[in-house]
Amino acid sequence: MSLNESTLIVPETDLRKVVDSEINYLYDLEDIYFLQNDPKAKQAALTLRDAVLRLRRDGAFVAVPLWRVNEDPVGPHPVGSYEIWCPLESFASVYSYLALNRGNLSILIHPLTRDERADHEVRNAWMGPSFPLNLDTLPVRSDDVPLQYPSLRLGYSSTFQGPSLEERKQAGAAIERALSKEKEAAKAPMD
Repeated sequence: MSLNESTLIVPETDLRKVVDSEINYLYDLEDIYFLQNDPKAKQAALTLRDAVLRLRRDGAFVAVPLWRVNEDPVGPHPVGSYEIWCPLESFASVYSYLALNRGNLSILIHPLTRDERADHEVRNAWMGPSFPLNLDTLPVRSDDVPLQYPSLRLGYSSTFQGPSLEERKQAGAAIERALSKEKEAAKAPMD
């Protein structure tokens, strides 16, 4: 997408549409990348993986590194990599941990939805330098909801409904009232 194309996007502001389209399940803080021919980079990636596993065991957050470590390019990923699945409920904690502890490793972050190609191509973010992805290996759209680890009852498997639209509106109004006296805070439009 060129810079000119990105300026044509009009962000959604209808509360119901925004809430209905939330990616309420999970993210792949995936693809912790390492140069497979660099033993130090590979060891750094595996050490980070083990640390995430220990912290999950100790209750810091829910994050599930997959058992497989890709020693070579696999799918869209051009170098060695492994996935860490993370439900929305732990996203901030896992993101913060990885941001502070990734060292020189690059991490591709993207949601897991039925739109796999868009998840990797336009709904992504990177910690560290990005790598070019081979998007031809991904389907444009999958028929299946990406359920992972339903036994955890998180994300798409969760029974938690979250706040109603009215509760969200009340919370938003309370935040606006609190910020009304803050000179540095931008005011929300009155429409």
